[in-house]
Amino acid sequence: MSSLAHHATREALAALQTSLGPLDAQAAGALVAAATDLSLVIDGEGVIRDASFASADLKGEGCETWLGRPWIDTVTVESRPKIDALLKDAAPGAVTRWRQVNHLSPTGIDLPVRYAAMRLPGDGQVLLLGRNLRAMASLQRTLVETQQALERDYLRMRDAETRYRLLFQLGSEPVLVVDAGTRRVTDVNPAAARLIGRPEKRIVGQDAVDLFDASSLRDLEILFAGLRVTGQAADLDARLGARRGPVRVAASLFRQDNATSVLLRLAAAEADTAQAEPARAGALDVVRSLPEGFVVTDPERRILTANPAFLDLVQLATEEQVRGQPLDRWLGREQSEVATLLAMLAQHGSVRYFPTHVRGAYGTMEEVEVAAVSATDGSRPCLGFTLRAMPRRAVAASGRRELPRSVEQMTELVGRVPMRNLVRESTDLIERLCIEAALRITQDNRASAAEMLGLSRQGLYAKMRRYGIGDLDAPDGVADSV
Repeated sequence: MSSLAHHATREALAALQTSLGPLDAQAAGALVAAATDLSLVIDGEGVIRDASFASADLKGEGCETWLGRPWIDTVTVESRPKIDALLKDAAPGAVTRWRQVNHLSPTGIDLPVRYAAMRLPGDGQVLLLGRNLRAMASLQRTLVETQQALERDYLRMRDAETRYRLLFQLGSEPVLVVDAGTRRVTDVNPAAARLIGRPEKRIVGQDAVDLFDASSLRDLEILFAGLRVTGQAADLDARLGARRGPVRVAASLFRQDNATSVLLRLAAAEADTAQAEPARAGALDVVRSLPEGFVVTDPERRILTANPAFLDLVQLATEEQVRGQPLDRWLGREQSEVATLLAMLAQHGSVRYFPTHVRGAYGTMEEVEVAAVSATDGSRPCLGFTLRAMPRRAVAASGRRELPRSVEQMTELVGRVPMRNLVRESTDLIERLCIEAALRITQDNRASAAEMLGLSRQGLYAKMRRYGIGDLDAPDGVADSV
């Protein structure tokens, strides 16, 4: 668009000429246009009377529609107080401090402009000198996005380092990190410190070769020389210093932070582990062959391993079907039974002769006696359970059912079985005995038995099905006519 020298009012140019000394109006206007991206002349009512746009970047921002409009209508809501402040602070012969305002733009992205104002003598018009901040805002936005990207990268690196340190510290395999050039240990995990028999701070900084017995020095020298030349080295058997015993050493080369390091992995000698393997394998074979169900769970009761006898109890075919599942899924008629068992286990460390039930995958209910032990002292805490199926209760030749538990038997179960379970079991036994007695007295006439017990025939049949009494497949007329 044209320069301010072509569009500014005569009064504005005269004021500029007075302020800028010997310069004529055209030279003064050209100087202002060159020093700014846009210039506005505002009348006493705040309406834009003249405008000059020296920056080609302002095309397409809707600036050509500003003439004749109140200046305050061309800016966003939050910028209006700044407009009022600029017009209020404008004084003749003095320039206000710069303020940033945001103009509405048809592109949808606000146009940031930095303005300074000077009041012109005469009719009180105000000259506004503006600098387009679009490029600066874009640079700031790019800077913020770059900073956020760097922050995300930093967080990812910190998370990766945290995971590395966690795995390094908690790993069960003894590991040393050694500088390839000096052979000095730069890092060591607790497993290696325990194997070597020294505190970690006394291992870091030592020559890795000095941690081994003198008989292994030559082999270790060859290992490090091979790593420097070819980057590879075969595993070797060595002996640790201070009579710590034989170890298997595996070495690999890697680069980190522009430095080359060696990762030394130590393992107990095969001769030591080979002696323990047959005994461990034999114990596992014995456990798997037990005729009683055997289960090992973690402290949260998730199954780690189970023998075939337990799989038979829960009516499943493979160990994979139960591994990782909670033991409560099959043990106990109610959760309160398992809660009581675990409470006793936590209190005493072991439990014996705990009566409960195992629920099969296909709805069967098997009465079992549980013995449990808590093994929390090892490197991997766990719980062990054996489940012995209770023998079927013998039925006398007269057909009479077993009598309820004695008072002594009931009191022995207090503390091991919830009271409501004892009450429910006693109630079930009493109901069953009453129904059997009524059927015997009425010679299996179910209508009479139901009347004797104060039940409806449907209620009697429901209880007979529940307790498995009588032949419910027989027609009612046959049973009732007896």
